[in-house]
Amino acid sequence: MMMTNTPNRDARDPWDSGELGQSLEHAEVASTEEMQAVDESLGLQLVSIRLQRKLIATLKFIASHHGIGYQPMVRDLLNRFAVSEMQQILQAQLAESQRQADAAGGNVGPVSEFLERERKRA
Repeated sequence: MMMTNTPNRDARDPWDSGELGQSLEHAEVASTEEMQAVDESLGLQLVSIRLQRKLIATLKFIASHHGIGYQPMVRDLLNRFAVSEMQQILQAQLAESQRQADAAGGNVGPVSEFLERERKRA
C-alpha cells in the first residue's frame, strides 16, 4: 500500500514521527557528482549573496514557522518576485506599444498592412 503525504495521514506514521529516516547511522554525504547531477536536473546554480544577519534570522524564523528550510523559501520568494516583476514590465511595454499604435492612428506599419489585407481577403 502506497502512502501519500496528505493532511489526513495517520500521525503515528514512523516517517512523520521521525522514527524512520532521521538516523545518522543511515545518512551519508552525497558525492560531488551526485550533487552536481541533482543541481543540473533541477536547473540550479549555486550563488553567493551577503545578507544582514538580522534578515537571515528573520527568514529562518519565518521558514521554521512554515515547516520548511529558509533557502528553499528564499528561492520561492525570488521566483515569485521575478514572475510578478516580469508581468509588470510586459504590461507596461504592452501599454506603451498600444499608446504608440493609437498615436500613429492605428497604423503600425507592416502589421497593420498585413491585417488590412487579411480583412479584405475574408
